[in-house]
Amino acid sequence: QVRLVESGGGLVQAGGSLRLSCAASGSIFSVNDMGWYRQAPGKQRELVALITSGGRTDYADSVKGRFTVSRDNAKSTVSLQMNSLKPDDTAVYYCYAHSIGPPYNNWGQGTQVTVSS
Repeated sequence: QVRLVESGGGLVQAGGSLRLSCAASGSIFSVNDMGWYRQAPGKQRELVALITSGGRTDYADSVKGRFTVSRDNAKSTVSLQMNSLKPDDTAVYYCYAHSIGPPYNNWGQGTQVTVSS
């Protein structure tokens, strides 16, 4: 099993920046893809950013050019740099890690990001 612990959420004004970090522990050798999802009140959970074990990234159209996902060499942490934040970015952000053998999705407990206008 993989445990994901998030940090970095908070309250910022529109146009500001936040950096989220997620530390993975446990069976980290089974992890390949990692990333971030978010869920706003009354909305479905959506993919924000994904990074593969090889470093390939994918972003939601709504955050392209503003958010950057990264991963350290040990593949034990994943970060999300969020710039030019908008009120519509307000959501609970969840760290995600996909494990292999058998395939399993691991989730963090979520961290609140609130962007005020």
